[in-house]
Amino acid sequence: MSESPRKYILYSIAASVLTMILKSWAWYVTDSVGLLSDALETLVNLSAALFAFATLTLALKPADENHAYGHGKAEYFSSGAEGMLILVAAVGIVYASIERFMSPSVPQNLGLGLGIALLSSAVNYGTARIMLKGAKIHDSITLEADARHLLTDVWTSIGLVAGLGIMLFTPDSWAFIDPLIAMVMAANIVFTGFSLIRKSYSGLMDNTLPRDELVLIDSAIRGCGGENVLYHGLRTRKAGSQRFVDFHLLLSGETTIYESHKLCNEIEDCIKSDLNNCHVTIHVEPKEDDASYDCEETGGLCGSVIRLNEQFGDEE
Repeated sequence: MSESPRKYILYSIAASVLTMILKSWAWYVTDSVGLLSDALETLVNLSAALFAFATLTLALKPADENHAYGHGKAEYFSSGAEGMLILVAAVGIVYASIERFMSPSVPQNLGLGLGIALLSSAVNYGTARIMLKGAKIHDSITLEADARHLLTDVWTSIGLVAGLGIMLFTPDSWAFIDPLIAMVMAANIVFTGFSLIRKSYSGLMDNTLPRDELVLIDSAIRGCGGENVLYHGLRTRKAGSQRFVDFHLLLSGETTIYESHKLCNEIEDCIKSDLNNCHVTIHVEPKEDDASYDCEETGGLCGSVIRLNEQFGDEE
């Protein structure tokens, strides 16, 4: 794949710089703590995008002597760091909101400020859509996390504009709406931050591949080895965009090395055709030998769809 996923991060960096200027301008002309919270979140966007560019550069490095499985897990540090930065921004927003509650102030030039905020939201929305496309193409959690964060920024900004827009038609005594909206935005930002941290933690803990991908693996094995083929010890994990699959394949003891090797190649090719960036390792064992069944039934003995249903539950 000739296109580098890093170019999408550059879009995010450029958008963050532009929207930070716009939102800071909107805050300056209105003195609205709500718009200040919007500007602070954009500062987090820029910091996160710069960090994402650095970690994605590391994640794309090929495997080496000290990192035989590559550097893909670096992507999870990016989403985790972005989550932490979001939480820091939320704290700043809450602090500014409390101060504004204590000393109420009516925002000025709201019409102009809200127009600027909407323009910056349009920039973020366009950038997020482009990045989500890139995340799908490259199967990158870094691009997805940054895009989701930008979309969250868009929706919170729209909510902010709608809420502050009410103040255009209300008396000065309604000045409390400004810090109240900022507090609501802070709560939404906290939710987003914890979601990103949870996703990062999940990736670092080597969670198994999702159920639909396990079913694809099972189908690939059965499609090549026959419906009654035996396998066990199925283990899967994901590091960035790279997937790792290994299992024990039980064949007749009379099967030649050449035949076993040929079947394993067919299974590997079939799995890789269904799952991008997949590395498959197969250990062949004679099914007549009791010692072949000493492996834990990770993924289910024979990896049947029934076993997968038992492991993950009926999601329908």
